[in-house]
Amino acid sequence: MTDRPITIIAECGINHNGDMHRAVDMIWEAEQCGADVAKFQIYRPERILDLKKPRIIDHWDIIKATELSFENVCLLKSVCDKAQIEFFASVFHPDRVEWTEKIGVERYKIASRSIYNKDLAEAIAATNKPVIMSWGWYEPQKGYPVLINHLAAWGRTKHLYCIAEYPTSLKDLQFIDREGSIFEGDGHDGFSDHTVVITASVMAMSLGATIIEKHFTLSRSLPGCDQVCSMEPDELRRLCEMRNDVEEILYGDN
Repeated sequence: MTDRPITIIAECGINHNGDMHRAVDMIWEAEQCGADVAKFQIYRPERILDLKKPRIIDHWDIIKATELSFENVCLLKSVCDKAQIEFFASVFHPDRVEWTEKIGVERYKIASRSIYNKDLAEAIAATNKPVIMSWGWYEPQKGYPVLINHLAAWGRTKHLYCIAEYPTSLKDLQFIDREGSIFEGDGHDGFSDHTVVITASVMAMSLGATIIEKHFTLSRSLPGCDQVCSMEPDELRRLCEMRNDVEEILYGDN
């Protein structure tokens, strides 16, 4: 786990399309570009996705192919260890938390679609490990996300501002409210970026975001539903370079 002021998470997600050779290449490329974390998604597609949505229907074969086995997860964790980049994952089911505990993850990610999943919240809370959660699908009428009520270590939870649109339009971002930057004070700790450029991530860092999570791909020309809002290696490299500059400006030698 990085101890630098701003953490860059390269969200490899499902952009490997089920090809483990590509997934391994993505890890090494993310490390070479300067990312701190290589993140994946561990889930059973049919258990969490709306199979009636056109976006899912159009990409179903690829989405299904991206389902990771325990052996896949072990492989990716071992490669991350060799590359000296943190392995991180959004885990969507309690039985998959068992997998990630076996391989020894440092912390957990709760995707915005899972913030009302009581069973998952309890399973992750039982690990007593740090948690990062996205707030893209918070619905006040459903009540406060159950994750909050089940985390034993409240002070170890980080919150990401997120808009669950793929891609997200820049005009829909609201980094400033009546009290100022949403990344200051008791606001969000970071930003889960689904825009098609890195501009929003750079602005979020300049406004105080200390975690940037953005989808990453080796090429946007690859098939798949998340490629469109993903950064390619040259963009990830520029983002990490800009992160270094922002850290120097805002945090100096701290």
